[in-house]
Amino acid sequence: QVQMEESGGGSVQPGGSLRLSCATSIFTFSNICVAWFRQAQGKERDWVAMMDTTGTTNYADSVKGRFTISKDAAKNTLYLQMDSLKVNDTAMYYCAADFGVWQCRPEASVFKYWGHGTQVTVSS
Repeated sequence: QVQMEESGGGSVQPGGSLRLSCATSIFTFSNICVAWFRQAQGKERDWVAMMDTTGTTNYADSVKGRFTISKDAAKNTLYLQMDSLKVNDTAMYYCAADFGVWQCRPEASVFKYWGHGTQVTVSS
């Protein structure tokens, strides 16, 4: 069983920064795909950023240039650095992962393992 647990959410003013962490055991597996998704109240869950097993990253257009996905495999942790936060970044953020993935795609169906989410609120 792969463990996934987010932390680091909170409240911040527009223009501020937060770093989300996801403690996970996924890095012990091969051909992994890891990602962050978010779900605003009353809306569908949207993909934010992903990283494949080679370390290649991709971002949704809405966060490109502001958010950075990274990992520290030695610490079994996935990160999402969020800078220049906007009000419409407010959402519950989820980390997601799977292994044995031959094509990492920004689709929720790709990911078998999910955390329970951490709330990010951006308001003045």
